[in-house]
Amino acid sequence: MQLPVLSPLSISPPHQQSGGAGGSFAVDNYGRPITYLRLALTDKCNLRCTYCMPENMRFLAQKHLLTDEEILRIVSVCASFGVRKIRLTGGEPFLRPNLLELIRDIKHISGIEEVHITTNGVGIADKVPDLVRLGVASVNLSMDSFDKQRFHELTRRNEFDSVHATFHALLESQILLSVNAVIMDGKNSQDIVPMAELTRLHGFDMRFIEEMPFNGAKNHSSPAIAWNDAAIEAHLRSHFPNLERAGRTESATAMLFHVPSYKGRIGIIAGFSRTFCGACNRIRLTAKGIVKTCLYDNGVLDVKQLIRDGASNDELRERLLDCIAHRHKDGIEAEEQSHAHGEFFDSMSAIGG
Repeated sequence: MQLPVLSPLSISPPHQQSGGAGGSFAVDNYGRPITYLRLALTDKCNLRCTYCMPENMRFLAQKHLLTDEEILRIVSVCASFGVRKIRLTGGEPFLRPNLLELIRDIKHISGIEEVHITTNGVGIADKVPDLVRLGVASVNLSMDSFDKQRFHELTRRNEFDSVHATFHALLESQILLSVNAVIMDGKNSQDIVPMAELTRLHGFDMRFIEEMPFNGAKNHSSPAIAWNDAAIEAHLRSHFPNLERAGRTESATAMLFHVPSYKGRIGIIAGFSRTFCGACNRIRLTAKGIVKTCLYDNGVLDVKQLIRDGASNDELRERLLDCIAHRHKDGIEAEEQSHAHGEFFDSMSAIGG
């Protein structure tokens, strides 16, 4: 999966980063700065969400995962060309041994300004104070229903009480919190309004995500979905006629709304429609060490193998920059290329959320 080195990528002149730190950053072939790395720490998960993986999911052996040292080395190289934000995902990142120590070490890397986590929240309510102590910038909590029975049906596990406890622990900690719910027709679409209503009293972002074709099924197409971003917004407006647009920050995936006087916000993430691709500032590293420059490509560089073959940091940097210099225009183009090669999508747990 290693690409030939095609041409060097120019680095933009130093500028002020959003966090206030100066430095240069890599710009892709469409003029998009790359400042954000989504890093999957493991493909293992303690839930079996129907849209994410099959019940009989076979996980990677430990030897096929990046070591802590390899992760820190890759993050350091990415920081050298302008990556400032890291999001740790899985699978379930809290199944990674020594996660808290890894967070600490990533935050000590020069240039890294923010570390964020996406988690399913199972059994980690008591870890929330550690996240605050380590300075984790925000947590995305995956919770597709606040109805206990539907939660069980969607996740195939009886862990609602545990995840609900984590939700409240995060609220009480004042850490920035987004709750993510993938909306599936006839499965949890009835929960959209009740979950949005939670923002009346609680100051968090309740975000609804379009279902995407990453459940590990061996197919080559993305069927139409009933609950796209327009349908979700229309449904919300039918119940909240005074819903106001709160905008979207540059490169953010969620379009945000709020109801006047409500403490929190409501978001819609068009992960299937891909309306936010034009400002994409992120690359991904899967649990098995494959670089993806788009969620919908099937990997462009096996960086783990490069490291284990003895590549220097300069060589890693050159190969990563080359990938950035040859990104797809958007997720539509990336998916078309994947289909043209007869490839199917991995499960979301292997990709990294």
